Amino acid sequence: MKKTYKIEVDCANCANKMEEATNNTEGIKSAVVNFMTQKMTVEFDDGADVKSVMENVIKNCKKVEDDCEIFV
Repeated sequence: MKKTYKIEVDCANCANKMEEATNNTEGIKSAVVNFMTQKMTVEFDDGADVKSVMENVIKNCKKVEDDCEIFV
């Protein structure tokens, strides 16, 4: 399953950090963060619980960039 989320991030480097943190989260098949459009496209592993995976994504992104926002 693929979903797109609106994000809020201040710089391209921070967006790259968010993308890396998301890709390293269990339950994520792939993630792409587009700084210019302020969007994150996430593909989940088959059978993944989207809600709990996104909670972990938010936690992991806050560890690398504490002022980022993901609107789920």
